[in-house]
Amino acid sequence: MKIMEEELPGGITKVILDGRLDIEGAAEVDLKMNVIAVTRKAILLDIQAVSFLASIGLRSLFLPVRTIKNRGGRIVLFGPNEMVGKVLKTSGIDTVVPVIHDLPAALAALQ
Repeated sequence: MKIMEEELPGGITKVILDGRLDIEGAAEVDLKMNVIAVTRKAILLDIQAVSFLASIGLRSLFLPVRTIKNRGGRIVLFGPNEMVGKVLKTSGIDTVVPVIHDLPAALAALQ
């Protein structure tokens, strides 16, 4: 699992996840995601390239989401594929954080 950061205009941090968010992938991104969650206020979490999402991977998404929201920040999950989107919906995480497939709409949600 790769994790990359990109600063966008308006104080938005784009975090790109690429790979499988299984036990190994979660171990690779947990620390970095937690650091991002306590240091950034507006995060576009780009999950277009996440090919698999296991329950441990959900934890790797949910804990930073909760941290960001508790700090008064904003986060959106952007562009999950059909399988990942189904896992997000089944788990209910889509009721906690917006899951958006349109980039302009995702950026607008973070303003």
